[in-house]
Amino acid sequence: MNQCYFCSQNLKEIDYKELELLKKFISNQGKIIDPQFSGTCAKHQRHLAKAIKRARHLGLLPFTRR
Repeated sequence: MNQCYFCSQNLKEIDYKELELLKKFISNQGKIIDPQFSGTCAKHQRHLAKAIKRARHLGLLPFTRR
């Protein structure tokens, strides 16, 4: 099993303004990647989902990709 990306990088917070980091965890269809495939732990998956949803709501990330 892979170690969580955020745990290995020793990141405390996931900021919704870090778009390049968030794009790594979004599929080609615009969906949030499952933690089994991304390798994130449950704690960081919750923070990641919240950051992606905030960025979408503010218009920084698209809801879908066309």
